[in-house]
Amino acid sequence: MDNRQAIGSWLSGPRAAIEGAGADLGYRGEQLGLPEDGPGSIARPGRRLGALAVDWGLCLLIAYGLITDGYGQATGNWALLIYFVLSVLTVGTVGFTPGKRLFGLRVVELGTGRPSPARALLRSVLLCLALPALIWDRDGRGLHDRVARTVEVRI
Repeated sequence: MDNRQAIGSWLSGPRAAIEGAGADLGYRGEQLGLPEDGPGSIARPGRRLGALAVDWGLCLLIAYGLITDGYGQATGNWALLIYFVLSVLTVGTVGFTPGKRLFGLRVVELGTGRPSPARALLRSVLLCLALPALIWDRDGRGLHDRVARTVEVRI
């Protein structure tokens, strides 16, 4: 292997390198029994980040306007608490936050199709820790979703 191939495999990511070696990983969500695209398929990272940005913006607005009297560290802490409560209540009842609904996403439990309040609580705790959400599996699910046995899908 020359230097160009080595750099090219590094830039295209581990999935491309594994598939280039002859392994068939399938599409994201295939192991979970989800369709490749359309409703019910795994949500793409761009939509998920957009939904998170909308939810975080709403929580910051609430913290800034109703709880604190200026923007500072306390505003961010209150926004995180508001986000946690919003996530537990909305994901645990209807399966989505306002940002997820705006971007056409829903959180579903793998077995039942609807997350229980306990799973929503576990998922939200791990999501607020941030690190589990940054570790993804080959299906694109974060560690917080794997532990809670949930998946974020398109609706």
